[in-house]
Amino acid sequence: MQVNTLKLNSKKKKRKTIGRGGKKGTYCGKGNKGQKARSGAHVDPLFEGGRSTLIDHMKKKKGFKSRETKATVLSLDQIEKEFKDGEIVNVESLVKTKLLGKVIKREKIKILGAGKFSKKLSFSKDILLSESAKEAIKKAGGKVINDQGTKDKEQ
Repeated sequence: MQVNTLKLNSKKKKRKTIGRGGKKGTYCGKGNKGQKARSGAHVDPLFEGGRSTLIDHMKKKKGFKSRETKATVLSLDQIEKEFKDGEIVNVESLVKTKLLGKVIKREKIKILGAGKFSKKLSFSKDILLSESAKEAIKKAGGKVINDQGTKDKEQ
């Protein structure tokens, strides 16, 4: 039998030390002065001593990608080629004409007023239009309609 092979029969329970008592010494493991040494101390976990937080730094890093999705852009020229007079332009009709691939519902679609436009088309409310596109549609006699099929009050 050797000393290093001996084992104790009973396990001693480790006592939790609080405050000044126990074997922690003068500062009780809190260090010397400062915010965290005080009673009731609370530091925001995102606070990094006044410098920009990790979240703010990520915006400045190369390759940062915003969560906000960019709108799929179409021009009035493309729409004029694919649609006939009197048709309604909405997400479903854009997918049928293959101007758009499979569209996720939250994805935005914006039409820019580039080129000439002469057809009387009705545009659904869920499609975004630039100011120049709105003017071109009005000149051609088109309109922007709500989901119920009624004419929009603003247009």
